[in-house]
Amino acid sequence: MGGVAAQNAAQKPVDHERDCGVAGVCGRRARPHQRASPMNARTLILVGNPNVGKSVLFSKLTGKFVVISNYPGTTVEITRGEMQLDGEKFTVIDSPGVNELAPRTEDARVTCDVLRDHPEATVIQVADAKNLRRALLVTHQLARQQRRVVLVLNMMDELDACGGKIDARRLSELLGIPVVPTIATANTGIHLVQKSVPAAAVPRLDGEPLPAINELLGQTYRHVRPRGATFAQQLGWWATHPVKGLALLALALYVTFWFVGLFGAGTLVDLLETGVFGRYISPWAIRAVDAVLPFPHQHELEISDLKLEIPVTPAHGIELWSSQRAVLSPHYTSAATGWRRLVHDFLVGPYGLITMALSYGFAIVLPIVTTFFLLFGVLEDSGYLPRLAVMVNRIFRAMGLNGKAVLPMVLGLGCDTMATMTTRILETRKERLVTTLLLALAVPCSAQLGVLLAMMTRISAGAALFWFLLMVGVMFLIGWLASKLYGGATSDFILELPPMRRPLFGNVLVKTLARLEWYVKEVIPLFVLGTAALFVLDRLQWLAKIARLGEPLVRGWLGLPAQTAEAFLVGFLRRDFGAVYLLDAATGPNPSLNAHQVLVAMVT
Repeated sequence: MGGVAAQNAAQKPVDHERDCGVAGVCGRRARPHQRASPMNARTLILVGNPNVGKSVLFSKLTGKFVVISNYPGTTVEITRGEMQLDGEKFTVIDSPGVNELAPRTEDARVTCDVLRDHPEATVIQVADAKNLRRALLVTHQLARQQRRVVLVLNMMDELDACGGKIDARRLSELLGIPVVPTIATANTGIHLVQKSVPAAAVPRLDGEPLPAINELLGQTYRHVRPRGATFAQQLGWWATHPVKGLALLALALYVTFWFVGLFGAGTLVDLLETGVFGRYISPWAIRAVDAVLPFPHQHELEISDLKLEIPVTPAHGIELWSSQRAVLSPHYTSAATGWRRLVHDFLVGPYGLITMALSYGFAIVLPIVTTFFLLFGVLEDSGYLPRLAVMVNRIFRAMGLNGKAVLPMVLGLGCDTMATMTTRILETRKERLVTTLLLALAVPCSAQLGVLLAMMTRISAGAALFWFLLMVGVMFLIGWLASKLYGGATSDFILELPPMRRPLFGNVLVKTLARLEWYVKEVIPLFVLGTAALFVLDRLQWLAKIARLGEPLVRGWLGLPAQTAEAFLVGFLRRDFGAVYLLDAATGPNPSLNAHQVLVAMVT
């Protein structure tokens, strides 16, 4: 049937949308096996080729969300869930996608270990219906291992679009196992998969794999006249075209700039920072802490009350508190000592948990990462990212990588941790190390990306293009040097090109919510820790001293205002904190950076 998309230095990828047929050659029939004994274990293992919908099926069976993407390598670790069937609880395991049950790659090794550790488990093999030949190779290996199997023919709608037909009933009779056609994304056939679990059996498929598989395909598959190319198929072909592909890439970058930079980092940040936190949350928090931790600082309260008439943003709060500290120093000396003052400042001071950490985390960074995760979900569900890998393959070889490395790097724009884990789809240790280094040094997170896109609105299109080309050049220089340092050959580029699909709004929304949950659980605590570190440095007066030491470099060499020295210092502790400082200096109500200085700050 279809193959995998393979490209080395001189080969073009094969697109499943172009190659949907099955060449069936009759061969010797496989000897039948006896049906396996009834189940004595309550474990189900999802096994299948990459990008066939295992994680979608897992989510439908268990109700537990897994990040589901339209490119291989999404499932980078074992995920477990539970399913109720006839009043009994089953453990369901989602394994990485494999093309064979041989531990030649890290993903295949993980899947083989799962199968070895659960010898009595039932295997639900998920197959791409339009790539049945490849799936049956795995079925043959499962038969040799005497595993009980339910074969799920997923993506039946795409098989129909290719003009193919599979006689699932006949295939079930020949294999001696349940064969269930499904469209997992549309919930079609999910209940039949559950009902088929008790009937799982060892497939009747032995002998030489190719003759046996050819005979099965000859009796169960037929290719009718395909429909004309759909718009999605045309778009998929354009995405890998040398010229049209660049136009689509430029369009994707422009949409990212508009949606994340202008709408997310502009409109939404202004709404939350100025409207919600500035007018309601921060003033309320200051009053509440003043009431709980009273001490003689009436002059500050009067100034704060006056300040409530205008937006109170984190950056404004730092400026206000600094001026108050200078004017009211006698009151600080006489009445603002002790633990109450310390706790008060720790909560709502210039580096307070509420006025800085939560304000930055929820009012500034959250809308940026939300818009990025939404856009990223659309791009990954559409199937565009693997085609982007094809586009950049030749360029990436200059860094000792292949085009597959672009997948974790694009993912790193949203989550460095998830991207680092996804580097396991790269075949050599050198490629994994170089890509991880680039993720750490050259790929901004979603918060930084949104801030940079927002700052680009202050500079000209030519300056923005100069910045983009310079950053790309720096990234390639780092990659080239790292590749020379680590040494080793670059692996051939072998990547499956899934069909272009219309992103499902529900899938994109659920993925975005899951990633935002990760953001709240993993990133907000880092904001709190970073703010606490800044609070300690400020209390010890180290922050101001270090900033003053950097002022000659910042003002004399870079030509930036003195206050940006603190932004760069904070950026060493938390890159997103420093980026937010620069964003306020560039686009705030009282910007202190002109267009030239904005470009210098972005490059720095």
